[in-house]
Order: sequence, then structure tokens, then C-alpha cells
Amino acid sequence: MAEYTSTPGVSSHNAALMHTLQRHRDILQDYTHEFHKTQSNFFSLREREDLLGSVHRDIESYKSSSGVNNRKTELFLKEHEHLRNSDSLIDNAISIAMATKENITFQRGMLKSIQTRVTTLANRFPTINSLIQKINLRKRRDSLILGGVIGVCTILLLLYTFH
Repeated sequence: MAEYTSTPGVSSHNAALMHTLQRHRDILQDYTHEFHKTQSNFFSLREREDLLGSVHRDIESYKSSSGVNNRKTELFLKEHEHLRNSDSLIDNAISIAMATKENITFQRGMLKSIQTRVTTLANRFPTINSLIQKINLRKRRDSLILGGVIGVCTILLLLYTFH
């Protein structure tokens, strides 16, 4: 084609042919580029499959060669993992219990200090002391009434369940 276009006298009348030739060269270049790209993708995919296949074969050969021993090892590893998980759960429960104990001890100290302050105020002011005594009396009376109601309800519940 290049020889045909290089002859004198043909170049003026075949501008369309030159354009077509250039277009075909561009298309060929695009197809060649696409072919090389697809070929490199194919080779990389094949290498990856070969590598993964060899890894899978190695794993399968290891599993088949060790057999029963591998099963025992897996069981021991699972048991070890369960023990480690249990140990971490116990550690978490102990840390929560220790934090709760510290919090309750702190609250006990606060309530103790409040009680001593109220006692000193009651001793200092006799009207407050009598008011506190009345409050304690009502509190005892309310707790006795509540205990009686709970006792009667329990007896009625037991009578109902056994009859």
C-alpha cells in the first residue's frame, strides 16, 4: 500500500485513500495495544492461579500427610482458644467486680460521713434531733406495715398454690 501511495500522480487523486489508510493504521494500533493488554492480564491471571493452586496443593498435601495427628492438633488448638477466651472473660468479670467494689466502698464512706454530719447536727440542735426521731419512728412503722403486707401476701399465695 505504501508503494502505491508513493508513486507520483496518484497522491493528488487518492486523498481519500490516504485517509482510509491512516484510519486503518490507527485501528490496527488500537487493536495491537488492546491485544497486548489482554495478553498481559491473561498471563498475570494464569500466574496467580498457578501460585494459588500450588498453595492449595501444599495445604492439601499437609492435611493428607498428617491425618489423625492434624485432627488432634486442631482439637488442641480449638480447646486452647476456648480456654483463652474463657480466661479473658473471667479477667473482664473480675475487673468489673473490682470496680464495683471500689465504687460501693466509696459510696459507703460518703454515706458514713453524711450520717456523722447529720448526727452532729442532731446533737447540736434539739429540734432537729426530735424531727429525726420522728422520721425514724415513721420509717420503722412503715417497714413493719410493709413486712406485714408482704407476709400476708406470701401466706395467701402459698394457700392458693397448694389448694
